[in-house]
Amino acid sequence: MASLTIVVAAIFLLSLTSASVVHGRSSRRRFVRSYDEPCMEMRLYLHDILYDYSNSTSNSTSAAATKPTALATAVPSTGGTFFGQVVVFNDPMTEGRALPPSLEETAVRAQGVYLYNSKEAFNAWFAFSIVFNSTGRRGTLNLMGADIIAEKTRDISVVGGTGDFFMSRGVATLRTDAFEGFTYFRLQMDIKLYECYV
Repeated sequence: MASLTIVVAAIFLLSLTSASVVHGRSSRRRFVRSYDEPCMEMRLYLHDILYDYSNSTSNSTSAAATKPTALATAVPSTGGTFFGQVVVFNDPMTEGRALPPSLEETAVRAQGVYLYNSKEAFNAWFAFSIVFNSTGRRGTLNLMGADIIAEKTRDISVVGGTGDFFMSRGVATLRTDAFEGFTYFRLQMDIKLYECYV
């Protein structure tokens, strides 16, 4: 019985060692959890260029996958919203406010969906991954939550990650930094991770 226990323990330790290699963690990194001070912080800017049939397809980074519901135009108080519309995006993200010279060749991208989920106001709900593909950082951060657009700042959850961000959790504070009608917006995103490997 004792030898069986030792074999099971050895298999368990071997699986933990393999998992650390598979998920991009080296044995030298340690897991940090703090609710007072973030273990990692970054500021990124998300640039969304919605295709609306009048702008260039080569410059667009997002497109509506559905039309707004009939209910969206039936609410008289706001003159119509985009209620029920789903937008798919593959947006470049930058450390500064400027759009990158090439929208397709950025080291950080936001990939996912947002949907308009309010009949009375232009509110959205996000679910997306931030994909890091550079020598400095590799992996993803996964975010989701409500974007109450009328608020100056709003928080969405960082619910996980992969690679350099394996098992990370925290909060991303969004702020609309710029917009041009319904075809372009830039979000400032201040990300604070409270659980991460360092």
